[in-house]
Amino acid sequence: MNNKTFLNILIGGFFILVLGFIFRVFGENFQTNKKINHNPKLVVGIVVDQMKYQYLTKYWNHYSEKGFKRLISEGFNAKSNHYGYAQTSTGPGHTTVATGTHPAVHGIIGNSWFDKKTKKSVYCVDDSNYSTVGSSTDQGKKSPSNLLTTTLSDENRVATNFKGKTIGVAIKDRGSILSSGHTANAAYWFDSKEGSFISSTYYLSNLPSWAQEFNDSRHIDNYLKPWETYYDISTYIESGPDNNNYESNFSGEDNPVFPHNFKIQNDKTGEPYYGSISSTPFGNSLVTDFSIKAIEGEELGKDNITDFLLIDFSSTDYVGHQFGVNSKEVQDTYIRLDKEIEKLLNYFDKNIGKNEYTLFLTADHGATDVPGFLKEKKIPINYFNSKKFNYHIEKSLIKLFGNKYLISSNSNQQIFLNHELIKKLNISPKVVKQSIMDVIQSFPGIDNVYSSEQIFSEIDDHFIKLIRNGFNKNLSGDIVYTMMPNWVYYRKGSTHGRRFNQHTHVPLILFGDGIKRGSISRETDVIDIAPTIASVLGISSPNATTGKVIFEAIDD
Repeated sequence: MNNKTFLNILIGGFFILVLGFIFRVFGENFQTNKKINHNPKLVVGIVVDQMKYQYLTKYWNHYSEKGFKRLISEGFNAKSNHYGYAQTSTGPGHTTVATGTHPAVHGIIGNSWFDKKTKKSVYCVDDSNYSTVGSSTDQGKKSPSNLLTTTLSDENRVATNFKGKTIGVAIKDRGSILSSGHTANAAYWFDSKEGSFISSTYYLSNLPSWAQEFNDSRHIDNYLKPWETYYDISTYIESGPDNNNYESNFSGEDNPVFPHNFKIQNDKTGEPYYGSISSTPFGNSLVTDFSIKAIEGEELGKDNITDFLLIDFSSTDYVGHQFGVNSKEVQDTYIRLDKEIEKLLNYFDKNIGKNEYTLFLTADHGATDVPGFLKEKKIPINYFNSKKFNYHIEKSLIKLFGNKYLISSNSNQQIFLNHELIKKLNISPKVVKQSIMDVIQSFPGIDNVYSSEQIFSEIDDHFIKLIRNGFNKNLSGDIVYTMMPNWVYYRKGSTHGRRFNQHTHVPLILFGDGIKRGSISRETDVIDIAPTIASVLGISSPNATTGKVIFEAIDD
């Protein structure tokens, strides 16, 4: 062998070694068939209405190993997940989860709000252009027409050339509709008068046979029974006494105590009325049952094209409002919700396949303690009187300008000026606005008053940012006011809708295909959910998303 041949062999061997090293170290980058996304058969989005993060930890010892505990142990738990805006209520919450942006952008600024054009209050999903499907009532005249952006499931529909399906299920119409977006195959909600699930002609001309069969079976009758605690009530040591002055009775009850017997009949007309079931855990059970029927009837998760199922458990909100966050009723509702989660996970494992679905669970808002309870425990609380507040403003307007109609509406703690009348009376709008702000600021319990201009100032203030994120320039009012932390509206049961941590701190658990096991304590925002799931799927985020991907949760 001559020197030249030997040199060529040496050089060739060297290149083989180098190429082997490159493929060994960087081989994944050369695999043309390597997927850069996850393709679950089904994405399940669960939004629990009025769920504080604390409910996970407070009732932990009562949960089974196969419900909430399984989601956390096998999934990813964002422990400090918050809403980044002030108006924490159902409509804005569900929409924020679905769109990955705040009400300032997506346009659902409340459950209802004052419409500047019609000069009337509008409900977030009302739409007279459509009719009810599934009952004889008018409860189906709904659509997502007020939603200004796309949702995560909309983007999945587009990405799959509309082959991937979207179905929404809830007790509340707004929970189902706003989660499901513009392109859903159907959104279903509960008609309390007829005790059945209905939809709108926005989606369908008739109920599909599986949904009609569910309603016709009167499956609901299985839940028309007294509500007793799931476990012995004496073990519910995490909540307060069953009989107290901070809870509201069901109709016909003398005291708000277990067992609860609720009516399915209107006392005045004698007609059937199934609304009370919504204020029991059985409302959540009904949603679970209908959701499973939807999976079967629509054949969700049966092929390799990702479908979406959006579930809203609304009964937790009704129970919270009626009985309060420290009640035995709320504790029992979450113990029973844990069983619903377990039932769903078992069903998904068996019928969709383990690691063949991706799930997220969050809430539309939190809740605060009952004012009377806090007062009894020596936590300073004062009651804000709305009637006196409105009278104070009207009286001041008459004194200052000789006219009390310079305000068109007071909606969601926002003042809408009557600009037409102000112009007609030839009064300076700037003077009127500042005068009203001064009048509001002088009323007991008022914390801060902002003009619409101040909300968009460069002031680096935490609470102004929260208000700004919930304030839409075209839809919101001229003045925003806030109440001091220790001033509340009088009520029994719990409430929400404010800018403080108990209202904004909600769970976020990610689980299943494409999700790592783990947890983080850094603060995340609810707007981060949509872009995170979009990143897992490898699809576009909703078109106005402002959230960021929670990269720690993604299994790459």
